[in-house]
Amino acid sequence: MIKEKYGRECKICQRPFTVFRWCPGPKARYKKTEVCQTCSKLKNICQTCLFDLEYGLPVQVRDAALQLKDDVPKSDVNKEYYTQNAERELANTDGTTPGGKLGKSQAASDLLMKLARTAPYYKRNRAHICSFWVKGECKRGEECPYRHETPTDPNDPLAKQNMKDRYYGVDDPVAEKLMRRAKNMPQLDKPDDRTITTLHIRGLDGVVTERDLRDHFYQYGEIRSINMVMRQNCAFVCFTTRAAAEKAADSSFNALILKGLRLRVMWGRAQGQSSSEDYSAASAPVSLTPVPGLPGVLPPPPPGTSMPPLPPGIPPPPPGGMAPPGGMAPPGAMMPPPPPGAHFHHPPPPHMYGGMPPHMPPPPFAGAHYPSMDPHRMGARS
Repeated sequence: MIKEKYGRECKICQRPFTVFRWCPGPKARYKKTEVCQTCSKLKNICQTCLFDLEYGLPVQVRDAALQLKDDVPKSDVNKEYYTQNAERELANTDGTTPGGKLGKSQAASDLLMKLARTAPYYKRNRAHICSFWVKGECKRGEECPYRHETPTDPNDPLAKQNMKDRYYGVDDPVAEKLMRRAKNMPQLDKPDDRTITTLHIRGLDGVVTERDLRDHFYQYGEIRSINMVMRQNCAFVCFTTRAAAEKAADSSFNALILKGLRLRVMWGRAQGQSSSEDYSAASAPVSLTPVPGLPGVLPPPPPGTSMPPLPPGIPPPPPGGMAPPGGMAPPGAMMPPPPPGAHFHHPPPPHMYGGMPPHMPPPPFAGAHYPSMDPHRMGARS
């Protein structure tokens, strides 16, 4: 960081002040202070970006939400007199409270809580666009410290930002963009079931505790219970009355910030709603997509087709079933007796008459036989 005492004049009051210049990171532009400390304390803004220090918003948005009217004079003589009086008032304070009407304003409104920026905006630290690259004449390549990107449209209102308009809160394109976003913000719909008095809080990130939630939501009504689900970084806040839950939901939707984290507030569901939905989804018929290329269902045989006659003693196959292959009898059926005059060298197997074949051990393994083992062959081993 470079410090230069009385190095520049303030962009608002034109008085010399101490300038600080630093580089916020690698491949980033050098930043410096633009206004003096007196002008920044009067508006409670940053000396570099001129955004509000508490909410990170432009002055025009903050003043519109708090219904403040700017009374800073713009002429040189009145501006000098006003600045001297402001310095005298700020010298009697601890330096942490803003001066002017902002120090006497009321608490933050819902609009400021919904639009407040909690995370840093690192795009402000990016390097400037290389003018030689735009012309097609940059020869540095990757060593160029500037960005090789197409510049924005010159007709874009965001490309016409003015330092004084940002400070006084007049015709600021960034503020107008945020005001349009506030008008188009979604609303939290109330459930039709009047028995639901639970709010679902998400985005805890292991930082917000049950005590923090209780300290915030107790102002809306009596709390029945708070269930913390640390695995999913969420919590369920249950109120005793529906009116308290509605008041908490309307005041905290898109406006709840605890320990620097913006939390998401939604209505909870009834206890039996999730189980009934899961049961209906499981009991619903499942429709499968047919696989292309597979044959369809075989048509029934044409009428009048007769089956070949079965031997006596074999029952007909069941309807829709298949006959046993090879003329074998189904289990439990008796085979017909052998025809007269037929002789067997061995007794017929018992399974031909409905019994089960006996368990016979496999024949012993005699080993492999090679042609050289034949005793009648010349040269065989004895």
